Amino acid sequence: MDDFWVVGGPSSPDLSLKISEELRARHLMCESKLFPDGESYIRIPEQWVPKYSVVVQSTCPPQDRNLMQLCLISDKLRELGSKVVAVVPYLAYARQHREYMPGESVSIRFVAKMLESAGVVRLVTIDIHNVEGLGYFTIPANSLSAVPLLADHLKQKLEGNRCVVVAPDEGARIRVETLATQLETDYLVLQKSRDRSTGEVISDLADKGRLDGRTAIILDDLVSTGGTIAKASAILKSRGVSKVIVACTHALLADGAMERMTAAGVQEFIATDTVPSQYSTVSVARTVSEFIKRL
Repeated sequence: MDDFWVVGGPSSPDLSLKISEELRARHLMCESKLFPDGESYIRIPEQWVPKYSVVVQSTCPPQDRNLMQLCLISDKLRELGSKVVAVVPYLAYARQHREYMPGESVSIRFVAKMLESAGVVRLVTIDIHNVEGLGYFTIPANSLSAVPLLADHLKQKLEGNRCVVVAPDEGARIRVETLATQLETDYLVLQKSRDRSTGEVISDLADKGRLDGRTAIILDDLVSTGGTIAKASAILKSRGVSKVIVACTHALLADGAMERMTAAGVQEFIATDTVPSQYSTVSVARTVSEFIKRL
């Protein structure tokens, strides 16, 4: 893409600026506000637009508002004559990529339809919760990995420490294998089962290997309530680990999540800036920018 700019959405002002700096591209913040009843107002403050617009807007909480704002931004840019490449660092509604029980809505399928209807011609996200969800897009859609960035950050913190990388469930195995390889250490996978009616989660550690004195790094794509992480941490502490660090891409952190994890023995929490928070110590700007450069 030779003729483009980076447009920052209301949910990602800092990340959009970082990406524009990495790309040495012009940066534009769209104007936004909320009406008294909660509806979103969006304005693109320029009428002359480039051929492509790289719109950076995370759909983190409040998901519905941020998703709607993304659609409004895209629709207006399309009307002005620009093709929209949507960089959605955290893509909401990706949990439900299939109908687990009869009558359930497949949310990511509808989100794909929404974004395409709003004029998005390409989607770029980071560590989508279920990669199968990308199959519902008829436009090019890519999920980039934040694991190499997290690995670089952890290498500096853990130099000389004996660590083990832990997957809180089977779904995180590939991600954990990658991190363990980059940290040149081993990994464990906790066995987790969830009752889809009650939501109760049961975790256990099948591998009985020695963990005494080691630093455990629990890695996951997102942390919401912190319940799964808390159970994993409690198990690891009972097996003798000296320190529990949690690393994740998307720190959604619903009310009480940090308290729940801390009470279970988590001593440090590291996340990327796909979701802005005080724990966003690792930026995905470099990864996104390198991908955009190849388009």
